[in-house]
Amino acid sequence: MRTRLRAKIHKATVTQADVSYVGSITIDKTLLEKADICLHEKVLVVSNTSGQRLETYAIEGPEGSGVICMNGAAAHLIKKGEEVIIMAFETSNVPVEPTAILVDGDNQFVKYL
Repeated sequence: MRTRLRAKIHKATVTQADVSYVGSITIDKTLLEKADICLHEKVLVVSNTSGQRLETYAIEGPEGSGVICMNGAAAHLIKKGEEVIIMAFETSNVPVEPTAILVDGDNQFVKYL
C-alpha cells in the first residue's frame, strides 16, 4: 500500500484565522467540490509563507465565498493572509491521478493543474 496525493488546492490565501473555533479548516464549498475534497476529510495544510505544516480536517464554507479559515489551534500556526497549499491523500495499491486546482488571490478557481 502506498499513500499518494489525491487532491490539491494550490496557492490559496487564508482569509480568516479563528482560534476560538473548535478545530478544522473552513474551505469554500466550490473549491472543495472542484478539488474533490470531502467534508471532514483529513487534509495537510502547508504554508508557503511561514513554512508551517499541519494536519486537520475540512469543513464547508459558503459556496463562492473564497473563504479559507484556519480554526482552533491551527490558527496559531497559520495566520490570515498566508498563502497555503491544501492536500488530501489516499492509501491504495492503485495509482491515482490527483485532482489539483489553482486559485487566484481571491480564492476563486482559475484552472485545473
